[in-house]
Amino acid sequence: MQPQLAVTPRKLPVFVFPQSVTFYLDDQSTHKQILTLYNPYDFAVKFKVLCTAPDKYKVVDPEGTIKSRCCVDIVIRHTALMIANCNTIDKFRIKMQEHPTKQAIGKRDVEAKLISGTIETAGRGTPDPDSFQQFPANEQRQQQSYALIAQNRTIERETNYVALVAGLICIVGLLLPTQGESTHPVPDYLHLSSHFKLILSFVLGMVTINVLRL
Repeated sequence: MQPQLAVTPRKLPVFVFPQSVTFYLDDQSTHKQILTLYNPYDFAVKFKVLCTAPDKYKVVDPEGTIKSRCCVDIVIRHTALMIANCNTIDKFRIKMQEHPTKQAIGKRDVEAKLISGTIETAGRGTPDPDSFQQFPANEQRQQQSYALIAQNRTIERETNYVALVAGLICIVGLLLPTQGESTHPVPDYLHLSSHFKLILSFVLGMVTINVLRL
């Protein structure tokens, strides 16, 4: 009787940054956006980038493989820069499969939007306070998320030592024995589960990427 092979769960989180991208019609520097795909798992994954409006965008290397605990940058160019396409929300779907079995493990959608004007002119106006009640709730949340992302990046640059401390904690946690290693001299309450160690590995990878980018 042949032993049964371990099967990877069919649904796992897909980590993509940012969660949405915005192009500005009159700002050429925003016509190219970058999506970063992360693989915090112990196995390689294959990815494929799909779009609801493929005629409006060009994706460089829309398919590929991400090694274990690595990341890749995907370049997206808007190729239909016209006023008629403004304020329309398109979606990119990131599908991931385990490599080399091609077993689907998860997907994530990223919204894309073209806005007329530039970044400066888009935020320069002073609208009527009553108009805020007419905005859809999802647009209000989207504007708030952009503000939080900008603020968090500033904090990371000013308090880099926090990332270093977090990285050291993750390293110490990964060095501790895994649950089930009864022969290890470390007390049982210091044995960590493999799931928790996977989280520590992902956090350590994120910290490393942030430190290298500063």
